[in-house]
Amino acid sequence: MKLIVQIPCFNEEHHLPQTWHDLPKTLPGIDELEVLVIDDGSQDRTVEAANALGIQHVLPMRAHVGLARTFQAGLDEALRLGADIIVNTDADNQYRGEDILRLIQPVLTGRADIVVGDRGVAHVAHFSPVKRALQRIGSRVVQLAAGIPIPDAASGFRAYSREAALRLNVLSDFSYTLETLIQAGMFKIPIEFVPITINPQTRKSRLAKSIPHYLLNSGITIIRAYTMYRPLRTFVSIGLFFLILGVLLGLRFLYFFIFGAALGHVQSLILAAILMIVGVQTCLIGLVADLIGFNRRLHERELYRLKRIELSEPAAQIEQLQTDRLP
Repeated sequence: MKLIVQIPCFNEEHHLPQTWHDLPKTLPGIDELEVLVIDDGSQDRTVEAANALGIQHVLPMRAHVGLARTFQAGLDEALRLGADIIVNTDADNQYRGEDILRLIQPVLTGRADIVVGDRGVAHVAHFSPVKRALQRIGSRVVQLAAGIPIPDAASGFRAYSREAALRLNVLSDFSYTLETLIQAGMFKIPIEFVPITINPQTRKSRLAKSIPHYLLNSGITIIRAYTMYRPLRTFVSIGLFFLILGVLLGLRFLYFFIFGAALGHVQSLILAAILMIVGVQTCLIGLVADLIGFNRRLHERELYRLKRIELSEPAAQIEQLQTDRLP
């Protein structure tokens, strides 16, 4: 059983050594434990620091591409290196290395394919009251979108089985945390949350420039991911809203028409017609998007099979693929 701890880094020359020293060097049930640093176009000596520490694998990105794309590149590289379990942690040493054992237990026992460290955001000391409230609200919104209980959606301390890593595809340019949870819910991937503790804050978050910036980008990520996997439900719900509003305005006009006062309410009839047309068109867009969604799912299946061939043992995987195609 091979475990790879991946650490996305951007200008972490000073924090990476502390993070690395805090990681366990052996774990029960793990035969090989290696570390992978993904350097996101750092402008300092992050790569040199990783090499000096003797970290086994360093993957430099050609430019600064952001956390989401760095995370996906790390997953692909860890799969290529033969990882059976992949643990993602932050380079600023927010998460405690000793909690990795707790994190991987549900994967080792087969209870879950994705395990997320639950920081207990309502009680984190260095979080402001506003941030605590936003973390709880955000987790509830992602929970509704994913259809699974989610106490801490923004936690980046996670363990993935090889199967889960093969199925996930991060498309967002902002963050992987929300999108992968929604995907896990849609794909019915077994997921579990385990309580963890975190270290004192060493620096401010670089993911968001401000709370409005974080809210905007998180909202866009959630809406985009949910719409991608539930297009019919999304567009039909919006279309029905316009249809119902249009019907109500039409009934209002009909009321005045019956009592002989329709002349002054023609605007209501025009607006009702516009709203109903918009509602019907939005529902039709949902139907088209749903058909496109079927095509996308076919592509995802082929991409999954392609990954299994490229990133796994060829003979065993080709035999498995042939078995998958049998009726």
